[in-house]
Amino acid sequence: MQNPYTLHTLDNGLRIVIEKMPTVRSAAAGFLVRTGARDETPDVAGISHFLEHMVFKGTAKRSWQDITADFDRLGSSYNAYTSEDRTIFYGWVRRNDIVKQIALLADMMRPALPPDEFDMERNVILEEIAMAKDQHDHVAFDFLQEKVFAGHPLAWPILGYEETVRALTRDQMWNYMQRRYSPENILFVVAGQVDEKEIIAAAETHCGDWTQAECRTDRTVPEIHAGVDVLRTGQFQQQFVALTLPACGASDKDAETAAAVSTILGGENSRFYWNIVQAGISPRAGAYHLDYADTGVLILYGACNPENVETLVEAMRKEAKLICTERVKDIEVDRVKTRQRTSLAVESEAPYYRLTQLMDDMEYRGGPRTVDAMLADVDAITVDSISAYLERFPADAEGHLASVGPRQWPNGA
Repeated sequence: MQNPYTLHTLDNGLRIVIEKMPTVRSAAAGFLVRTGARDETPDVAGISHFLEHMVFKGTAKRSWQDITADFDRLGSSYNAYTSEDRTIFYGWVRRNDIVKQIALLADMMRPALPPDEFDMERNVILEEIAMAKDQHDHVAFDFLQEKVFAGHPLAWPILGYEETVRALTRDQMWNYMQRRYSPENILFVVAGQVDEKEIIAAAETHCGDWTQAECRTDRTVPEIHAGVDVLRTGQFQQQFVALTLPACGASDKDAETAAAVSTILGGENSRFYWNIVQAGISPRAGAYHLDYADTGVLILYGACNPENVETLVEAMRKEAKLICTERVKDIEVDRVKTRQRTSLAVESEAPYYRLTQLMDDMEYRGGPRTVDAMLADVDAITVDSISAYLERFPADAEGHLASVGPRQWPNGA
């Protein structure tokens, strides 16, 4: 079988990954900037997300209206998002328009940061922060990260804080952009029915003149804190609780197994669903494997009436203990693997999904994987591999307990 991948690096350090998908009629292109909340200092918390917004607000060639109109002319499905460790911009178009899509995205990666748009967009970000404070899950997750990763950049929220966003200046953002959006800190990925020579030529034309800024890409591994932290607030009627335990990172050989553990515990049709939700203990409870390249955590969470919180936590700990002391069932493993196989089969036919999968592979595994290789990793999950993983990362450890809601529990009433 012919290798579908082309890997190329421009003279300025921009890495390019191309996957040819000859049976589709579309193509997706995207830039992954290796920067996010964990690359910020406390005084500029939220700058990565703010900058993501400003990338759409005008360049030396295009106003923000031009950018919006050009996406529309291409019929593009486009977006951007910021996480703790990356910022991604992408567009998905007909195959014949992929070079035009690349030209637009590349231009946007060198935004002008217009002062009037900067001040206006600041208000948009402040509104996002205000909206997040009205969402129980969002408040609880930010509180959890703040405590579990205390002393590390992963502790502050992607949106930043109201005070840091208000204080940000255009000059601070410009300097941050010059450092972090340096070509050697960017990955350019294209997937679809494309000609690799045409894509490389387009990248050379539209990105080849980007200058390096010697961006520092080293990151420190966080300490994962245990203990109990309570945020009492009368803003919400339910109590949200979360148990956070160490887990493997996305680059670990057991990453697929870690995801399977969280799904068996708290995914669809899971132990949490049958023994907690359907038992009437909590209307929503689950488990989530939060992973970065160098670290990860397993989060067991639920929300309930405040007077039932002891019962909820006891039930979560019971299920966590059982999965460690009693081997999971073959039927549970088969169910998880079948669901993942189906997901991969569906996503493998869409250039956008292959785009994001390739980005993950390049960041976490050092190179692209075919869908067959991804399926092989899923097939390698077994009852034995899950047992071995849970010996490395026990789900029944004491971990960290976060409690957010009207009760001062467990440190009080």
